[in-house]
Amino acid sequence: MKIRHWHYEPVSDFGRPLTERLRQCPREPGMLVYALRLVANLLLRLSLRTVFRFRVHGRERLAKPGSCILVCNHTSHLDTLCLVAAIPVSRIHRTYPAAASDYFFSDFARTAFSSILINALPFDRHHGGAESLDRCASVLGRPNTSLIVFPEGTRTTDGEVARFRSGVARLAQSTGLPVVPCHVTGGFECWPKGRCLPRPGRLELRVGEAMHFDETTDVATICRELRDAVITLKERQ
Repeated sequence: MKIRHWHYEPVSDFGRPLTERLRQCPREPGMLVYALRLVANLLLRLSLRTVFRFRVHGRERLAKPGSCILVCNHTSHLDTLCLVAAIPVSRIHRTYPAAASDYFFSDFARTAFSSILINALPFDRHHGGAESLDRCASVLGRPNTSLIVFPEGTRTTDGEVARFRSGVARLAQSTGLPVVPCHVTGGFECWPKGRCLPRPGRLELRVGEAMHFDETTDVATICRELRDAVITLKERQ
């Protein structure tokens, strides 16, 4: 009988500190993390429907095969939770909300919450923008991956949609992937910037038709068209 040689190859982040492993993206799979994320996602969906009467319009557009970039207005921390809760359950482990590393990965507790429960991708909004965009492009290179981006860069202080920064345009140019505009209504009223805790209210997420760009479209045009698409979704309410 011929004996086959067996070779053990540990995961690439084996031996690294836990915090460093959590900040890495994409992360090495782990059954415990997957289970925690799944349970947290199901509880999140229940909480949003119960406390905030959360509704999604155009949910079927989030279930189309292939990778995509989701862009959304940014009114509060609830925006990310709404988008994560609207994604099909089968794709939650391949959905990455881009999150400010100086806030969501500033200490162990926030790092654990951001990486394990919502699978956030650390994004440096002040320095190293090119490196962060490369990380986003690398993640989007995997099949059926969704990247959630808030092009305004920070939460609004007046409820209006601010100008879109150029990073999302450069990402759309370099990847050629469809960009899906989204709009969350009610986040500013329920949990505005500066308030410690949210208050009950009504949240609605509207998902628009995917838009396509390539390297021949200039950055300013992409930013303007995406912002207009998001604002148009707001006007449909």
